[in-house]
Amino acid sequence: QVQLVESGGGLVQAGDSLRLSCAASGITFSNYAMGWFRQAPGKEREFVAAIRRSGGSTLFGDLVKGRFTIARDNAKKTVYLQMNNLKPEDTAVYYCAAGATMMLPSSKSGYNYWGQGTQVTVSS
Repeated sequence: QVQLVESGGGLVQAGDSLRLSCAASGITFSNYAMGWFRQAPGKEREFVAAIRRSGGSTLFGDLVKGRFTIARDNAKKTVYLQMNNLKPEDTAVYYCAAGATMMLPSSKSGYNYWGQGTQVTVSS
């Protein structure tokens, strides 16, 4: 059974930082590209960041470039999203996703498995 479990969300103030983690089980983690998406109330789920299987390449959504970084530890089967200089518009539920691909998918269709999400709220 595949499980992706996100953690690290919470309530912070604008300008603060948070690090999200996503622990995977039930998959050969190093065979999967990993991604982060977010969904705010009333909005579509949007791409945030992705990292290739080896961790050698990354991709970011335009709204988070320069503020967020993504990293993975294949030995720990965990992917991280470091979020700096958070803004109120970053408030959303953040989802981790795993895709059985060598590419860096930025669309939801590129991913096979999804976590349940973790809430991030940024106050002004």
